[in-house]
Amino acid sequence: MAKETSRYKMSAKRLEELKAELYYLQTVREKEVADQIAEARSFGDLSENSEYDEAKTEQGKLYSRIAEYKDLIEHAEITEDVVEEGKIGIGTVVSVKDMETGDTYRYKIVGSQEANPMDGRISDDSPIGRSLVGRAKGETVTVDAPAGALRFKITAID
Repeated sequence: MAKETSRYKMSAKRLEELKAELYYLQTVREKEVADQIAEARSFGDLSENSEYDEAKTEQGKLYSRIAEYKDLIEHAEITEDVVEEGKIGIGTVVSVKDMETGDTYRYKIVGSQEANPMDGRISDDSPIGRSLVGRAKGETVTVDAPAGALRFKITAID
């Protein structure tokens, strides 16, 4: 049975950022860590060499990040910011009003690799994102969130 490969939705801009970061990690950062290991080795006995242990730990973290970035890049699915007129989709900025509290929130719908809820960027795969995608201004949506059902009215789409 073949393993199903995950696709990571992201903008072309985010993909380029990942490629640039991967290049930095594989060139500049990898050499820095190799230099740290070489310097720590020069201190002698490796069994009691905390600098060597720290450098090797850093190398492991670096290789893990490089592998993660390679996977993200290899399985990237570029999403276009083109959405049906008047509908919510990736790249859309939407304002919603909480029907219970009256509070208004403004979100940009993005792919999962670009999500940052603290910055108002929510994934189309998140509970709120899934409930908003494909909807239009004036519609009311119910979001099944961990805190319970939330109701939002879509007040604007940019």
